[in-house]
Amino acid sequence: MEANFEFNSFQEALKFVNMVGKLAEIQNHHPNILMHNYNQVKITLSTTESGNNLTIKDYRLAKGINRLSRPIL
Repeated sequence: MEANFEFNSFQEALKFVNMVGKLAEIQNHHPNILMHNYNQVKITLSTTESGNNLTIKDYRLAKGINRLSRPIL
């Protein structure tokens, strides 16, 4: 499972990466994170123990990441 996120600035992208990192630690499930082009982030999820297949852990983390990427009003 892969998702790409684009932000208005380097600072916003970096803040998002750090929030994803905190969420990953809480859930004890760690994605591959690539920050590129100064304002873009690519996140890849899979579960190593299942042969890099998707598991409930991946879906749970993806849901949390999607919530982080939306602005809070």
